[in-house]
Amino acid sequence: MSSSVSSSVPVPSRSRWLALAILCVAAFMIVLDSSVVTVALPAIQDDLGFASADLAWVVNSYLIAFGGMLLLFGRLGDLVGRKNVFIAGLAFFTFASLLCGLADSPVLLIGARFLQGVGGAAASAVVLGMVVTMFPEPAEQARAIGVYSFVQASGASVGVIAGGALTTGVGWPWVFFVNVPIGVLTLLLAVPVVVRDIGAGLREGADILGAVLVTVGVSLLVYTIVQAADNGWGSPRTLGLAVLSVALLAGFTLRQLKARQPLLRLSIFRSRLLTGANVVMLLLVAGMFGFQFLGALYMQRVLGYSAVQTSLAFLPGPVLIAVMSLGVSPRLIPRFGPRNVLAVGLTLVAVGLLLLARAPVDGTYAVDLLPVMLLMGVGSGMMMPAVIGLAMSGADPRDAGLASGLVNTTQQVGGAIGLAVLATLAAAHSERLIASGEAEVVALNTGYHLSFLVSAALLLIGAAITLTALRTPKAAPDADAAGTPPADPSSVELPDSSDLHR
Repeated sequence: MSSSVSSSVPVPSRSRWLALAILCVAAFMIVLDSSVVTVALPAIQDDLGFASADLAWVVNSYLIAFGGMLLLFGRLGDLVGRKNVFIAGLAFFTFASLLCGLADSPVLLIGARFLQGVGGAAASAVVLGMVVTMFPEPAEQARAIGVYSFVQASGASVGVIAGGALTTGVGWPWVFFVNVPIGVLTLLLAVPVVVRDIGAGLREGADILGAVLVTVGVSLLVYTIVQAADNGWGSPRTLGLAVLSVALLAGFTLRQLKARQPLLRLSIFRSRLLTGANVVMLLLVAGMFGFQFLGALYMQRVLGYSAVQTSLAFLPGPVLIAVMSLGVSPRLIPRFGPRNVLAVGLTLVAVGLLLLARAPVDGTYAVDLLPVMLLMGVGSGMMMPAVIGLAMSGADPRDAGLASGLVNTTQQVGGAIGLAVLATLAAAHSERLIASGEAEVVALNTGYHLSFLVSAALLLIGAAITLTALRTPKAAPDADAAGTPPADPSSVELPDSSDLHR
């Protein structure tokens, strides 16, 4: 795998930070797109005539393509250059966004969303790897990861806000059209500013068979999860699809053991930090994704909020995420350590979900929602920089692209699992209550309560894993605030190193 390392020429500090801003704008647009559609779904259903059972595929088709192709594009970036994959993916995502806005039937919109997922996967898979290689110095890398973490943590919340404003103001197609000018401008800036790295080349081996197995296997796994909401978790169809996806992923694992140039070097999982941080990432994203989706439904279906009111209700979250990720967390992490900051962040989010699980049908924003948004914002702004830093610190610098793709894959699979499981739990519980004679609004609210409790449990399990398994090596006093060792260990011996006081 070492031969797959991309190299690049040194970049002046100002250019690196400008390149980071460009990469983060693209990443923000892609993350936002996964949630911006949520508030627009009722308008899309009315306008295009979606059947209720098919409406979820506006979200699911994107998730399947995105989650299934991240590892493939991450490895491809190592081979042909991460900038090349980023530019191609961003261009494809922008074009697919235009197709989404122009769609005039359910089939066309679902197909265009799938293409959006392909482009988003290509661009997103390499961004984090580019960030950590552009900023090898520990202190700068910690700040850069903080900025990237803010993008990841706030994108979903901002997406809900933007989705409501655009849907109400100019119509649902603009939740997609807005990506076009942003994407074009980002492309025009990225081409001259982002440094072109040199990939190892396809001669080193692309592991086509491994790429096919993992892409189809992960895509089928996500498809199985989202289909379970309709077919039932114990249905023959769901079980058959699950067995097939597991078989494909098992075949991929065997292939990686034998391939001369494996797509995923399995020894990377020997890192306790990388493996543990990805497990925690899976849990927290599953819980948070369910909160975004079901929280919006609670406000609209139970409290009667409009799309704009729902958007404004979420506003404190991204504001606090920005404050924490960009200003507070970079100071907390070096003082208390990424493991402790992550555990506290997970706990705060869990408390917010527990409060939401007791919100009544006649709840008020100040009493029942604002405290939740404050806790979720502060907690998210603490846990995302810490968990991403821990995950990347657990990988050898040669595997930056692979680790980046793995982190993004974990996020997408976690989101798919969270949406499918939590939405299914809420719907099934509500249907049982309605069948027993309970009022619909009460039944809906009780179903949401159950899902919020499960989400809180996922976050608390993540906190327990963090405290017991994510222990950074004690013999690494030169580790940065995010837990990431410097690219050049000898840098700590310099007499003017800013990190010597640690």
